[in-house]
Amino acid sequence: MTEQPFQIPASLVEILSNANSVVVLTGAGISAESGVPTFRDAQTGLWEKYQAEELATPGAFQRDPKLVWEWYEWRRGLISNSNPNPGHYAIVEMERRFPEFTLITQNVDGLHKQAGSGAYSPIIELHGNIFRNKCIDENIIINQWKDTGEIPPRCPYCGAYLRPDVVWFGEMLSQDSLEAAWQASQSCQVFLSVGTSNLVEPAASLPFMASRNGATVVEINPNTTPLTQTADFYLSGFSGVVLPKIVELLWGNDEIS
Repeated sequence: MTEQPFQIPASLVEILSNANSVVVLTGAGISAESGVPTFRDAQTGLWEKYQAEELATPGAFQRDPKLVWEWYEWRRGLISNSNPNPGHYAIVEMERRFPEFTLITQNVDGLHKQAGSGAYSPIIELHGNIFRNKCIDENIIINQWKDTGEIPPRCPYCGAYLRPDVVWFGEMLSQDSLEAAWQASQSCQVFLSVGTSNLVEPAASLPFMASRNGATVVEINPNTTPLTQTADFYLSGFSGVVLPKIVELLWGNDEIS
């Protein structure tokens, strides 16, 4: 395990230069650099008496759908004030450059897509996307509905409530997304773990899976995690600093918008 704070080892640059298949896993850290509050940050204002874990459950929605919907509207408003940072844009450039590239994110804020990710390969959003809504009964994405003033709004097809398309406590991740993440992690040559605590399963298992299958594992995080000792390279720093530096060393410094 090689630690190089804010410096990119030449050996890693060489590995990336010769890589065809690369996986990037992102967590709350990259979003925090854009000012997005982490899920468990203290609630404020009207929401300070609630714990996030008490609202992000199927049971909470069943008991008080209006309360849960309004909380998510509040969270959407917070996220809407944030913009992608240089780390997001560096990942876009990696997607454009590497022949086989997979972005797996635990974040629901949509900042990767806003930055331009997903143009060449789909983004695997393990925990969903807070700006999408789905029918709670039919589990289909709903983009438009008649605004009757009711909160939450109703599905235009069956009349059931709409809910955010995110994974709540007690729910299973999308099997399709999970299988795609497993397949990419098992077959990649380089796996970058970016801004994630590597504590939340099943995402936490992905870099270890990649390592067992022979991939070079790179951890980018200002803090050590359970992955640090296993990673081939630990780059101690923020993604908005480290990722653009990697892109600059690989392809020059005119690539990140």
